Amino acid sequence: MRVVVLTGGSTPERDVALAGASQVVGALRRREYDVTVVDTVTGQLSARKERELLRPEVGTTPPSAETLRELAAKELGDALTTLPTLQSAELVFPVLHGRQGEGGEIQALLERAGIPYAGSDPDGSALAMDKDRAKQRFQEAEVPTPAWHMWPADETAIAELGLPVVVKPSKVGSTVGLTVVRSLDGIAPAVSEAFRYDDQVLVEAFVAGREFTVGVLGNRALAVGEIIPDHEIFDYECKYTPGMTQEIFPADLPAQHTHHMQELARSAHQALGLRDFSRIDFRLGVDDIPYCLEANTLPGLTRTSLLPQSAAAVGIPFDDLCDRICRLVLARAPTRNKARAKGM
Repeated sequence: MRVVVLTGGSTPERDVALAGASQVVGALRRREYDVTVVDTVTGQLSARKERELLRPEVGTTPPSAETLRELAAKELGDALTTLPTLQSAELVFPVLHGRQGEGGEIQALLERAGIPYAGSDPDGSALAMDKDRAKQRFQEAEVPTPAWHMWPADETAIAELGLPVVVKPSKVGSTVGLTVVRSLDGIAPAVSEAFRYDDQVLVEAFVAGREFTVGVLGNRALAVGEIIPDHEIFDYECKYTPGMTQEIFPADLPAQHTHHMQELARSAHQALGLRDFSRIDFRLGVDDIPYCLEANTLPGLTRTSLLPQSAAAVGIPFDDLCDRICRLVLARAPTRNKARAKGM
């Protein structure tokens, strides 16, 4: 089967995407898929370019704003789907992060071109990427989520939340641009930092407690994992620096807490209309309530990323996980794939 792994991008999480793609490509090739790699910035990768770009390591800081501007100027955009490689693909496997990959734009392009792809559709992707709208859906589905206000938020709104607060871009992942603020005079610089990455900023109540994550595959909640970072929060440096975070799968929790968090993960996944796979993040407050922080529609996919660890803890190794994701896509659109295959 011809699979295109779509990766790269011009977001702060470009390096994370390329690292994941390096391992997804290996897993699919071991399963005898015919895999081609396309970078949304530079196009189809030659074997030499694959070796150059697809490295499993991620730097401890995201690319600079200047580098990202240069990459964005080269983005292929709508021209992506005119590439012969994509037109002949039976399946596209996006390994992308940030707004361009997870926000529904790429998914909409693939939909219009009639190309089957892994992951959530444009609406679900855009909804999950927009933290404000996603949190509204969580509330409607009775999934607890920390209280929040969108910026501008005056001192009265901040007082309602109570210090400390978390200030973060509304539509950026990997905790890029996120700051924990403990005093009112720290709000302005934190907001300025968040605005470097997005035009909407969210101010959220900080939930003290343990951090957990749950993978979802199809409609099945996988193992609950606990994240214990060296820093107060699971920030970019802790995520991508070896040794700075303990990740425990399955988490050491009473059975009722585990089952409750798995049910909330399924509810969050369904509330946003997600499909195929996702990862749902929580903080377990001192009140023993799991608060949903966010849903990730294209979570990290290196072997040591959280979704693969969640799957491995229930007996699904990495190569199987990648294969199962492909099979979910094929099960959803078998007629389209057969029609495409006949015309080739």
